[in-house]
Amino acid sequence: MSSSNNVPGLIVFEGVDGAGKGVQSRALYTAMQTAGYPVILTREPGGSEPAEAIRKLIVEGDTERWDDISELLLIYAARRSHLQETILPNLAKGNWVISDRFADSSRAFQGVAGGLGLEVVEQVHKIVVGDFKPVLTFVLDIDPTISLQRTVVRGGGEDRFEQKGLGYQQKVRQGFLQLAAASPQTHALIDASNSVAEVQAEIMDVLKQRLGLAV
Repeated sequence: MSSSNNVPGLIVFEGVDGAGKGVQSRALYTAMQTAGYPVILTREPGGSEPAEAIRKLIVEGDTERWDDISELLLIYAARRSHLQETILPNLAKGNWVISDRFADSSRAFQGVAGGLGLEVVEQVHKIVVGDFKPVLTFVLDIDPTISLQRTVVRGGGEDRFEQKGLGYQQKVRQGFLQLAAASPQTHALIDASNSVAEVQAEIMDVLKQRLGLAV
């Protein structure tokens, strides 16, 4: 195990739908477990029983099921439960937490792509989450033309955001790029068009450099 004295924190994977967040978050979870770090893997929307119930409302069904502000409020209701019931208690126990998505998704999806604007998202975020932040966010960057093809192969019913189309996903990508550029000290931009192994290796390098984690 690393000799780092860092207090465990939240590590987040972000990106457009189909960028490989699930694959890479699971790979990191396994690697950290193997290296002896206390760690849990979670996701958004979801990560607690109430939040998983809300997830179905958000990611399934017709694209017009909710407008952008309704989406935002539902997601933050789920995020509040996730934070209070899963993330904060695990951090208090000394566990690292890896999450497939967190607040940057709301900024990119509803704030930028949905047109609400980042200011509106930040107002809700401040009320629900406060000053809590991830210690590191990996933004897996890929052309949505490629990532949407991946989601078709993956299949399943959780495709409401993919159904919003290429133009929407391109705006989401620009949102994530904007967020990563604005906070380079807390964000790492990863080229997700590379092979799974190459992406994983780059993630491990960043973890060692930024957090002192040897995995």
